[in-house]
Amino acid sequence: MMLRTLIVALMLALPAAAAELRGTGDLGVAVERTTGSLLVLDRSEHAAIGRVEGLGDLSHASVVFSPDERHAFVFGRDGGLTKVDILTQDIVGRVMQAGNSIGGAISDDGTLVAVSNYEPGGVRVFDAATLAPVADIPTGSRTLGLVDVPGRRFVFSLWDAGETWVADFSGGPEPAITKITGIGANPYDALVTANGRTYIAGLFGEDGLAEIDLWQEPLRARRILDGYAKDDPALPVYKMPHLEGWALAGERFALPAIGRHEVLWMDARSFEEVGRTAVHGQPVFAVARPDGRQVWVNFAHPDNDTVQVIDTLSGEIVHELKPGPAVLHMEFAPRGNEVWISVRDANRIDVYDTASFEKIAEIPAESPSGIFFTARAHRTGL
Repeated sequence: MMLRTLIVALMLALPAAAAELRGTGDLGVAVERTTGSLLVLDRSEHAAIGRVEGLGDLSHASVVFSPDERHAFVFGRDGGLTKVDILTQDIVGRVMQAGNSIGGAISDDGTLVAVSNYEPGGVRVFDAATLAPVADIPTGSRTLGLVDVPGRRFVFSLWDAGETWVADFSGGPEPAITKITGIGANPYDALVTANGRTYIAGLFGEDGLAEIDLWQEPLRARRILDGYAKDDPALPVYKMPHLEGWALAGERFALPAIGRHEVLWMDARSFEEVGRTAVHGQPVFAVARPDGRQVWVNFAHPDNDTVQVIDTLSGEIVHELKPGPAVLHMEFAPRGNEVWISVRDANRIDVYDTASFEKIAEIPAESPSGIFFTARAHRTGL
């Protein structure tokens, strides 16, 4: 009788318990840069469902997710690495690992989190479960362009040394380091393709880019788009493009040109330039809709109230939006039906339908910048 009573009690409790359950696949976060907080977002509800505070300096913050999509690892500009549970909306771990950092990555198996640093330079690697230190990789240089690639490896570039390094953790906590030297002057950011094969570093000190095929041994860099701006004087650079926002749309890359009002088109196999699109201002992000059919572009100050949409077949601008002052970031829903846009100086996030270009929601936020959906957990290099 007692067992039967217990079973009945548990069955009666199930509806209440089920009402409290929530999956993670429809969630995301937005960085609130001036308040050091993280806004937790629900894509289906088009709403903010919570806020996590106390994350330090988020003026240039980025986020990666654990494989189960439950935990967000937040990389602050002040060197803070914070692990946030987005279901309970709590900080579950935080370390001040450097004085000035510039992004990070999580290994393909979800066990290691790496942070690239300006001060003191180098890369530091932590256990994703506990945030206990695993490895310290000094480089003698400001380090950036950090991405994950298959095989428990991280790739990153050295601003001062003009090099790209690969740190391989497949053999344990002591990484095997491969150094590719002479890639060019002042690599400032980088991207890796979704298959983990092609790493491209932008060069601030030279007119061109460096490309490394991570499938070919020995690893070496080659110059691509060399001299793409040689025929015209460069404009003052108001904000550097973010290369991880570069778009691979079908068989072509769409690349924001440094100091120019252009998006460059590059063949993804030959790495030759195949076209240019004149745009509203200096592009910061050129982001492909997940199906590759459109590229959405935002711009540096003073043109940062505008977003333009480029058709990837014709290379022509097909739509222009004016969301408001200081559009900083765009994030597509995983299947591309929506795009979420942070409008920092209007203190809100706008949601647009990517087929009709109609605004379908506004979400209040405190000086929002980066928007990150949990689907990133399953994509290399993000």
